[in-house]
Amino acid sequence: MRLRIEADAVVLDIEGTTSATGFVVDVLYPYSRARFAALLTERAGEPAVARAMARVRELTGEPDADAVRIEKTLNAWLDEDRKATPLKTLQGIVWSEGFARGDLVSHFYDDVVPALRTWHAAGVRLYVYSSGSVAAQRAWFSSTPEGDLLPLVSGLYDTENAGPKQEPESYRRIAATAGVAADRLLFLSDRPAELDAAREAGWRTVGIRRPGEPYYGQGAGGHAQAGTFDEITVARRST
Repeated sequence: MRLRIEADAVVLDIEGTTSATGFVVDVLYPYSRARFAALLTERAGEPAVARAMARVRELTGEPDADAVRIEKTLNAWLDEDRKATPLKTLQGIVWSEGFARGDLVSHFYDDVVPALRTWHAAGVRLYVYSSGSVAAQRAWFSSTPEGDLLPLVSGLYDTENAGPKQEPESYRRIAATAGVAADRLLFLSDRPAELDAAREAGWRTVGIRRPGEPYYGQGAGGHAQAGTFDEITVARRST
């Protein structure tokens, strides 16, 4: 069954929606885990690294935590799959460099890229909102098996520049920044709590349900749902 949604812009979640969570957990997480120690010891003076380390100390209440202690915290957060902003910032630095070196190539489900190109060609603006940092998102979309997809994307949002993904205010902030009316924004995600927050902010929502993904068993939580992107037609407002 196809869905037809009237919207001027689509905002995309990544894990479980455009891409397999398993790739992130099985490939990207170990890649960052193996490189945190060097990042924290050799590059602690770099502003982005220093800010993230300071934020880890703040969140853990350990103002004197050294690089070894911070690394242990980051690895514990990885084990918990915690969406902590400093963890995502440091992962983004490591992953960006891995993608640039060619160590990493991102994953997209087969139905995603053709749909994104179709929507973009029809004048629908595309945005990304992920718990992964903007730096990681930029690397992810620029280093795909289909080439550089960044030209398709009008903006990137994470928990630092937009806010937590389960809070309606984050979606209001994105709408204001993007300059798109709430009821003309479509959010695609596999997580019902995120879809709930977007709907509370006035957005249109579709739950993406892919077998094998962690949130598949939760259903769509009363939202419209689709198994693949090619089940969704996005139409801009008629003029």
